[in-house]
Amino acid sequence: MGIFDFVRKQFVDVIQWAEDSNGVLSWRYPMQDMEIQNGATLIVRDSQIAVFVNEGTVADIFGPGTHKISTQNIPILTNLKNWDKFFESPFKSDVIFFSTRLQLDQKWGTQQPITLRDKDFGMVRLRTFGNFNYRLHDPKKFYTEVAGTREIYTTEDLDGQLRGLVLQNISNAIASSGIPFLDLASNQITFAQVLTTQLQAQFETLGLKLEGMTVQNVSLPEEIQKILDQKIGMGIVGNNMGQFMQYQTAQAIPEMARGAGNGSGVGGEAVGMGAGLAMGQILAQNMQSAFNNINQTAAPQANVVAPTPAPASISPDEIMATLEKLGDLKAKGILTQEEFDVKKAELLKKLT
Repeated sequence: MGIFDFVRKQFVDVIQWAEDSNGVLSWRYPMQDMEIQNGATLIVRDSQIAVFVNEGTVADIFGPGTHKISTQNIPILTNLKNWDKFFESPFKSDVIFFSTRLQLDQKWGTQQPITLRDKDFGMVRLRTFGNFNYRLHDPKKFYTEVAGTREIYTTEDLDGQLRGLVLQNISNAIASSGIPFLDLASNQITFAQVLTTQLQAQFETLGLKLEGMTVQNVSLPEEIQKILDQKIGMGIVGNNMGQFMQYQTAQAIPEMARGAGNGSGVGGEAVGMGAGLAMGQILAQNMQSAFNNINQTAAPQANVVAPTPAPASISPDEIMATLEKLGDLKAKGILTQEEFDVKKAELLKKLT
């Protein structure tokens, strides 16, 4: 090996990072068997920061631009001698490049439901997910706290830690926002802003800056969702329990039919009889409620001269159909003979 080949092998003239892959946060320039020549050129591109590390200590930080490396522009190294020696230098520094680009679409989500206290439902378990964006903000802190002298450090290496920070702060963020669960779906932006504020300080301890966060979905477990659907249904019908019972009956008919159809022998017949009995009871209750309303409307209030009510517009066919239904209920033992006679008399009067 000639003397000039030895010189070219030992000293570095140009230091730069092409940054040819996504998701890399820091990259250490390969310095094995090489040393930095006094007056060498350091090229730092936009969205990069270069850090000189000597014996484990950050010597200097360079922003975007072209820099000449000498003891004059690295003051902390001015006490190091013999930079200008031809063959050997006592100084050998690590150069680490850091990417300050925005790291987009970092995913987060609850692998298991988290338990929260809600003012409407008490204790609830919910799932939620979204994404967040961040950038490397303080390379010195990131070097000392996270990356160290590793050859390369990526967003994937940091992914688990950041997801954990997000999940750890969800409960506090919901409590701080004061938004009940039923309103979270329509206030996801507010929830995301509160969560971002909650996480800013913890990201900064790692040398990072949280730039934005989204909450894309908030949902309850399936069994809680069914209860919520029932509560919404009750809210729709209000205080009219008769309508709610009719709604419940209509919802239950397919399930009861499938249960009766899948059964066999005595078990299947029992399911069918139970379904028929339950539907008969509900029908009887609804008819009883309707007759009571008719009687209350027809009865005049005390000491009040009520106008003569107009005859009810019930066709003979409707009266006969009702009598047939009442007869079926009596035959099944749901109505007694006395109850049947009373209702029969009331309906027959409407024919006269």
